Amino acid sequence: MTARDWRAGELTMLLLALVLAVAALASVGFLADRLNRGLERDARRMIAADFIVRADHPVDPMFAREAQSLALATASTTIFPSMVGADGGNGQPLSRLAAIKAVSAEYPLRGALRIASAPGGPDREAKGIPPPGTVWVDDELLDALKLHVGSAVKVGARSFTVDAVITRELDRGFSFVNFSPRLMMRADELAATGLIGYGSRVTYRLLVAGADPAVAQFAAWAHARVDDGKMRGVALESLHDGQPQVRETLDRARHFLTLVSLLTALLAAVAIAMSAHRYTRRHLDSCAAMRCLGASQRTLRSLFILEFAGLGLVGGAVGVALGYAGHLALLAWLGSLINVVLPYPGPLPALEGIAAGLVLLLGFALPPLLPLTHVPPVRVLRREWGDAGRTAWLAYGVGIALFAGLLVIAAGELKLGGIVAGGFAIGILVFACVARLALWCAARVSRSERFGGGVRAGVGWRYALASLERRPGASALQITALAIGLMCLLLIAMTRNDLIDGWRKSTPPDAPNEFLIDIQPDQHDAVAAWLRTHGIGDVELAPMVRGRLISINGNPVDPAQYKSEDARRLVDREFNLSYTTQLPGDNRIVAGTWFGETTDPHISIEEGLAKLIGVKIGDVLKFDVTGLEVTAPVTSMRKLDWGSFKVNFFVLMPPAQLRDFPATYITSFHLPATERRVVDGLVAQYPNVTAIDIAPILAQIQRMLEQVISAVQFLFLFTLVAGVLVLYAALAGTRDERSAESALLRALGASREQVRAVQVAEFVTVGALAGLMAAIGAQAVGSVLATRVFNFYLPLDPWLVPVGIAAGVACAGIGGWISLRHVLSRPALQSLRDA
Repeated sequence: MTARDWRAGELTMLLLALVLAVAALASVGFLADRLNRGLERDARRMIAADFIVRADHPVDPMFAREAQSLALATASTTIFPSMVGADGGNGQPLSRLAAIKAVSAEYPLRGALRIASAPGGPDREAKGIPPPGTVWVDDELLDALKLHVGSAVKVGARSFTVDAVITRELDRGFSFVNFSPRLMMRADELAATGLIGYGSRVTYRLLVAGADPAVAQFAAWAHARVDDGKMRGVALESLHDGQPQVRETLDRARHFLTLVSLLTALLAAVAIAMSAHRYTRRHLDSCAAMRCLGASQRTLRSLFILEFAGLGLVGGAVGVALGYAGHLALLAWLGSLINVVLPYPGPLPALEGIAAGLVLLLGFALPPLLPLTHVPPVRVLRREWGDAGRTAWLAYGVGIALFAGLLVIAAGELKLGGIVAGGFAIGILVFACVARLALWCAARVSRSERFGGGVRAGVGWRYALASLERRPGASALQITALAIGLMCLLLIAMTRNDLIDGWRKSTPPDAPNEFLIDIQPDQHDAVAAWLRTHGIGDVELAPMVRGRLISINGNPVDPAQYKSEDARRLVDREFNLSYTTQLPGDNRIVAGTWFGETTDPHISIEEGLAKLIGVKIGDVLKFDVTGLEVTAPVTSMRKLDWGSFKVNFFVLMPPAQLRDFPATYITSFHLPATERRVVDGLVAQYPNVTAIDIAPILAQIQRMLEQVISAVQFLFLFTLVAGVLVLYAALAGTRDERSAESALLRALGASREQVRAVQVAEFVTVGALAGLMAAIGAQAVGSVLATRVFNFYLPLDPWLVPVGIAAGVACAGIGGWISLRHVLSRPALQSLRDA
């Protein structure tokens, strides 16, 4: 039977849909497995230690003493951004922002740095840290300052000799400061630079390494001191954190890839169900004949289970092989985002892929096949199904439940898998009900005396709607399948367009690309005058005061009380506060009222921060600013346009509350690439001022994003092919009936034009209804995914509904023309014989 079905092409669509689903799931599964294995293997090297104590102030010496008492090795690093300078020739100094990293003699405790004697030259493993009086730098810094190995570079108040070029630094991370070129120096020479002072953004790290039991004992002791002792500004990192910035970046990429693979599997499930439905209708007569010849229901059930289990194993194996090749392509497209040699994957992704294939077949192919095992023998004389349809719907429910579990397992987390599975299940139920109701209403309207604004319904429209209503189950199934397929395609296209393209286009061409920070109060007027003199007008220097949130409505703030990691991190550090009387131009009040000119205490807070830490209008916040307390109620919430790259603050107050506290000033502006000398001259005159050129930072982030986009687009090919299969399967499911009806109309005297009009009306109705529901469903599921998983705002797209309707009509029309074009060109008698 299997050989006969294969020769007849009955299993081609099922196998192709199955292979695509398994390939998409397996490719992401192999990639995730290799990433997890690599992170576990390289965790020590990626943090240069076994355990880290990190703080925004010098680490308490008690941590080092405890580590030494346990015979653990220790090292320390101090990381901060600062301007470094050099003589650019012709008496014109050059300066660039660098990520300064001062390291102790024991660094690193795990892994090794690699350095080279010249940019592009052969590298070697570094022995120790830079010699006294020297620094190691990235080649980007050499190029920016027009230096070479052996040149002098000025760091703060001291000059150093460039001794080598850093080619690899595994524990660098992806924080904001580390996007700048690295300059590594000795920790015992840091004080001579004079760079660490009030307001400096410095990260201090104590690295610990040694035997696992001793490290575990130290970790337990450190957690007791930090967590139970409520130490502010101190965080602990273990091997399992394995460079959290890297993991966060890779997790975001994996979420995108997993979403695409889940939607591909979802589409494949619909294609399998539709193909199996058509397979069932074409095998009813042969199964009835077998029943007449003595075959029992058990025999038929065994035949189909064996046939489709074998099909599932073959399709799963082919899909796993294709998925392994696909994950290699994903790795190639991710490129330098994954810059380590990953271990080979384990067998689990392959087993999960084959299991996914069997679940898809058992859940979506067997339910339509159940009527074949229950078909009554009288079927050979009368077109009866018996009551097998009810059993099939029950089996569909079990299949959908199994598939939902598969999606959650494949996603690796309940939230993403649950949203996709829930959207799939709700979509099927809602789309089916809406389709049945819409067809019933349309048929009633078409039979009325007037139809569509006083124009009597044409024969084509009336017959098409009546035909759809005459087979309500098959019509609703076809519309639902088309709607689900289009919804998945619209959802993934919308995710790509609104997230990726929106991110790319969010920054205007003249957006600020240069920031000046650490401007002292006595330099305010001089810096502003310098910028105006050199053609940079309309620059506003905003005051910045450091303060720590200590209570909300009189209740002390404890980071441990927040479930969100982002919330814990925010309340555990100092905020940058500012004061003004004018609402910034790119801010918008969304709740409360702006305080304006007043001497009364007020706080205006950014709405996202307020939601994250649970603050609402009327709450009273208390900040610790240089040992003094500032208390005020929240009177307004603001929405900020972070894409403008202008200076923005989470918290704003009236000047009367903060003017007397120590402050530095910050500003941003757009600087053409040819005018870099303006900033170089300013920094040369005011060495304490830090200039941040964010263009290279954005370029590096953009490169990372482009790599993820490429990987998503590669995997999107699977989704497109699966979508085509769904559309074809949905339209082919009723092709036999449509062919018979069209042939009968021609036999009764209908012209080609009339038959074509009926077909056009029917496919326009099916496509438009499916497209409308798909657009609404894609917007709903996309909004939930955006806010719950990807943490970005997805605006309502007014074009999505017309695009969805147009896509539905186009797909249904093209598919219908391909399916039924031969009916009009053949004699009616031949079509009736073939039917």
